[in-house]
Amino acid sequence: MTKLSVNINKIATIRNARGGTVPNVVESAKRIQEFGAHGITVHPRPDERHITYQDVKDIAPTIKTEFNIEGYPNRDWLDLVIKTKPTQATLVPDPPGVLTSNAGWDTIEHADFLKEVLNELSSNGIRTSIFIGCEKELIEKAKEVGSDRIELYTEPFADRFGSDKHESVKAFSSASKTAHDVGLGVNAGHDLNLENLRFFKDSLPHLDEVSIGHALISDALYFGLENTVQMYLSKLS
Repeated sequence: MTKLSVNINKIATIRNARGGTVPNVVESAKRIQEFGAHGITVHPRPDERHITYQDVKDIAPTIKTEFNIEGYPNRDWLDLVIKTKPTQATLVPDPPGVLTSNAGWDTIEHADFLKEVLNELSSNGIRTSIFIGCEKELIEKAKEVGSDRIELYTEPFADRFGSDKHESVKAFSSASKTAHDVGLGVNAGHDLNLENLRFFKDSLPHLDEVSIGHALISDALYFGLENTVQMYLSKLS
């Protein structure tokens, strides 16, 4: 079964709008795991506008499933990841101040930098993943620089899903096969939701994990958190 990792950044966004500790991100992480999710994802950004570095330190001891920390690998982020020892670290090429992740790595242009970062994470026993598009040569380079997995940036799929779902997924299916052929695990994330998730999962020959935050937390406002986690799991079964 493809694993579901729930990104809880949006829970922190709601908390930060008011200050204080409500809703509580640590309690949310615990409950989401209890409700059946296979993992928790966080993406601390330099301005800490949602998940903070302290949140990551507080959440880490409560994870009984898998913990995935996403982010741009500057020195502060790397030190945080190495200190908290997540199951997986996902490298995302976010410039400072970006609203949300909107592109994958150019693994050829940034090969030396990525190789150095991946080696440091791997030497600390942390599984690595690179946020990336569907280009064959960039996926092959991700393997060459030392990543364990890739995370396919799925917004282009989601944008085209409503008009031509079969065409929208072709590049992702091909990318998944390329990754598998060179020995990379395959994750995916960005704008996956209850409408498009099952089709996406069924269309990819090799899909280890999806990371879903915005859509899932938004759906939880209507359906409740426990019910929503189960709804997403049903799409992956």
